[in-house]
Amino acid sequence: MEGTTFWIIAVIASISVGLSKGGLPIIAMMSVPILSLVMPPLQAAGLLLPIYIVSDWFGVWAYRREFDLKLLKILIPATAIGVAIGWATASLISENMVGGVIGALGCAFAATRLLGWGVKPEAQSAKLAPGLFWGTVAGFTSFVSHSGGPPYQIYTLPLRLPKAVFAGTSTILFAWVNFIKLPAYYAIGIVSFDSLHIAAWLFLPATLAVFAGVRLVRILPEKLFYDLVLWALLLLSMRMLWVAVAHTLAA
Repeated sequence: MEGTTFWIIAVIASISVGLSKGGLPIIAMMSVPILSLVMPPLQAAGLLLPIYIVSDWFGVWAYRREFDLKLLKILIPATAIGVAIGWATASLISENMVGGVIGALGCAFAATRLLGWGVKPEAQSAKLAPGLFWGTVAGFTSFVSHSGGPPYQIYTLPLRLPKAVFAGTSTILFAWVNFIKLPAYYAIGIVSFDSLHIAAWLFLPATLAVFAGVRLVRILPEKLFYDLVLWALLLLSMRMLWVAVAHTLAA
């Protein structure tokens, strides 16, 4: 893990993490695939987790007054259950299988909303049962592949929260998820202290990207913000589905 190419790729990956913690959801899902260009995916996930956690601190501070407490009361325990399931089944579950399922769900959800199929004109209320289900899925997929964003968005986008509240709730929730993932990742050997000196150099670009993300959320019109979220969800879900299908065919 050295050389100019590695550091360029690593800085780009850390910036994607920071932008997501600044309130631009889904972008963080690109971080592991980007870093996997120069190192194995599991090592990439382990290297990036401390960067996620440090970026979370700044993101939580930036959105400390803008979040939906009711949603967090539903999603925090649900995601903890999902992380526990991911930890318990880490040796049994294929990351590609999980990515394929989540990619298919994300594609279907984003496409139907972009086309306006079945979209209700009024905001939906946050219901407990769907929140517990999608929160558990988000915790599980976040543990397995750092891809908790699509399940979270499938549940929260129909609620039509103000953009800053949507971003703040997401940032606070996944700060919690990343915090509880750390001991589990360490226990199964994904995170090690050997890579912390590399992560330390990436904290600065990630932190600067957090505040850049917050600024973009503030200035983007609300409709454009949500349109970008949906298009990002669609494109990244398509990528997850494609990777899963390609690995299945190769096997």
